[in-house]
Amino acid sequence: MIRKLLVLQMALIAAIAWGCTAGGDNLGPVFEVTFSQELIDQAQDGRLVLMLSKDESAEPRFQISDGPATQLAFGIDVENWEPGQKVLVDAEAFGYPIRSLKDIEAGEYYLQVLLNRYETYNLKDGRVLKLPPDKGEGQQWNRKPGNFYNVPIKVNVDPKGGNIAVNLDQEIPPIEAPADTKYIKHIQMKSEMLSEWWGRDVYLGANILIPHGFDEHPEARYPLMIFHGHFPYTFGGFREDPPDPDMEPDFSARFGINGYNIIQQEEAHNFYTQWTGPNFPRYIVIEIQHPTPYYDDSYAVNSANQGPYGDAITYELIPHIEEMFRGIGEGWSRFLYGGSTGGWEALAVQIKYPDEYGATFAACPDPIDFQAYTVVDIYKDKNAYFLESENKKTPRPGHRDYLGHISSTLEEMNHRELVLGSKGRSGQQWDIWEATYSPVGEDGYPARLWDKITGDINPDVAEYWKENYDLGHILRRDWESGLGEKLKGKIHIYCGDMDNYYLNNAVYLVEEFLENTTNPYYEGEVDYGDRAEHCWNGDQENPNYIARLRYNTFYLPKILNIIERDAPVGADTKSWRY
Repeated sequence: MIRKLLVLQMALIAAIAWGCTAGGDNLGPVFEVTFSQELIDQAQDGRLVLMLSKDESAEPRFQISDGPATQLAFGIDVENWEPGQKVLVDAEAFGYPIRSLKDIEAGEYYLQVLLNRYETYNLKDGRVLKLPPDKGEGQQWNRKPGNFYNVPIKVNVDPKGGNIAVNLDQEIPPIEAPADTKYIKHIQMKSEMLSEWWGRDVYLGANILIPHGFDEHPEARYPLMIFHGHFPYTFGGFREDPPDPDMEPDFSARFGINGYNIIQQEEAHNFYTQWTGPNFPRYIVIEIQHPTPYYDDSYAVNSANQGPYGDAITYELIPHIEEMFRGIGEGWSRFLYGGSTGGWEALAVQIKYPDEYGATFAACPDPIDFQAYTVVDIYKDKNAYFLESENKKTPRPGHRDYLGHISSTLEEMNHRELVLGSKGRSGQQWDIWEATYSPVGEDGYPARLWDKITGDINPDVAEYWKENYDLGHILRRDWESGLGEKLKGKIHIYCGDMDNYYLNNAVYLVEEFLENTTNPYYEGEVDYGDRAEHCWNGDQENPNYIARLRYNTFYLPKILNIIERDAPVGADTKSWRY
């Protein structure tokens, strides 16, 4: 017996010793990162993202994605980082799609490091936050003016160890403001509401397509079309010149089409031809610029983490535009439409401000019912990343094509965001949903709906989402107490039944309520595109790659019918029909 114990003890000591040597050898490479004093002689805060790529077709900063072609990225926060001071990125840095640097393959890589710089915000409520401001690029971390980076260098990386030095000596230059044209104008307006809330000057902007004949008809006053969507640099899809005859056709991998760049120019020129042609309704069309430190737009509603954007847009910006460009300025004459983010915004704004807008056309909207938050029921599911099971671990899908082929999971998509920013600061999709829908967390940043690493759902945060931003729940809760009467005839929703992000799941739930409620019946429209991907807009006659370019013309006949139906007696329905 004693002999057996001695043998076991010796084996245990040998195992511990082997573990210390074998495991201890694999500490992972260490990257020593500095930034040049020539860039700025001042300490910096921000998110440092280190990227490794074996693909030399583009800089690594443009190769971090949700899909299978993604390259490697690792992120850490930095505070008070002085010029010339070494910051170490090592095996403890959170990585995507490989969690740790010590687990990567040995070999040659192109190395690039980027600092997404933060500024300090002193909010009216006393919070002091460090956040990445938008610099006119729409919260694109890899293109943001002022961010530091290095020209990619080829390095040999050994996952067992070794030090590699890299110096950030490049700065992304400012973006030139777009120029006005005869039909497209660009405005900026300081928002008093948002400036007070954020403790600094905050501006809202808009790209404005003015009606043909605007100057020749000074007596005309116009209905207003609000085209919601992601940050627009200038008004897109409108081209006065015919397509460039010298343009080399490109290939759209998404649609499997050669020459899609030429098709886009053709459609943009066709829109111009219609806009300036006879018998076309004369409207004002606007695209709003409302980026925040959390995303390329605010989601156009009031929120605990971003401030009163809904009120600022509805009660400050839109009246300002209507005054500048002779809008009619009444709720029946304002219309909302958009796709994806813009689809959710178009529906949410109509629901939250039912008297201020005449109708909404929401295409492929972000989840409008959180029982189907893509493929997660945030009220019943305990974990967002995996199906509940005692004996297996099945990942929940995040992105598919029209045949159902999966290219990323929810866990992968969220882990990519965590590399790009902690505390909801990635500037990406899942983080902006939290910044919009969540209460303020204990650390002053948006409260997490689920643990970003594990996917475990917080039911208290889910309940807050439900009562404030679950559009399906709000419709069911408030319909018979007056909301339904205000929205009758105003709701139009469209979605492909093979939406890449499973957004059709939530539309089914909202449609079920709308079609089955009779007090009052909603008198709107919900429609689906057969095998249509993101972002189908209701056009049953054209393929998605064409329909998605025609938002501004596809909805106009429907809007004209609503104006003729709902405009109050004595309203101006004639001055703009020249």
